[in-house]
Amino acid sequence: MKIFGVGMNYLQHTEELDGKAYKPEEPVIFLKADSALLKDGKPFFVPDWCEQVDYETELVVRIGRLGKGIPQRFAHRYIDAVTVGIDFTARDVQRKARAAGNPWTICKGFDGSATIGRWVPADASAGVLHLPSSFHLDINGKTVQQGHSADMLYGVDELVSYLSRFFTLKTGDMIFTGTPVGVGPVAIDDHLEGYLGDEKVLDFWCK
Repeated sequence: MKIFGVGMNYLQHTEELDGKAYKPEEPVIFLKADSALLKDGKPFFVPDWCEQVDYETELVVRIGRLGKGIPQRFAHRYIDAVTVGIDFTARDVQRKARAAGNPWTICKGFDGSATIGRWVPADASAGVLHLPSSFHLDINGKTVQQGHSADMLYGVDELVSYLSRFFTLKTGDMIFTGTPVGVGPVAIDDHLEGYLGDEKVLDFWCK
């Protein structure tokens, strides 16, 4: 199982991080370790080795069949489920890595940093944008972040096709498709609830 992450995939989020809005020339891709996966409502343990851990709420899609070199027009056939996930980011560690031109492996791929909710089956014949593709995150009962797949700089079908140029996509692989504007820090005892459309699919606590 591979966990792909996509960075800088919403225009306002690029401005939030870099002070200017822009579209990367190609999708910004990184990988998370399999030990990063956190599911079934298990708590997220805030690490003590960094100063700030931020939530990044994202639409997450799951690959349902083997694929390599997938044409964009067929990419939706390879998605069998969708959910909401949190791409936890050690922000202070990431800032140092970006400034030095170093990889994001530690700040993005640490244990528990890929939290996912309950999977909602996808209709492969309809294409992913026909799914409930709006999503939002509540922390302690207050909505803190919301987004829609239509606002992605690189859409889901583009991402699946792009990734399949370099990686053989296998059943169970997942793609965190990027976060919209509104990221922020979490703290111990925060209660996070993620929604796909109006349906709650994610519910856990920070410890």
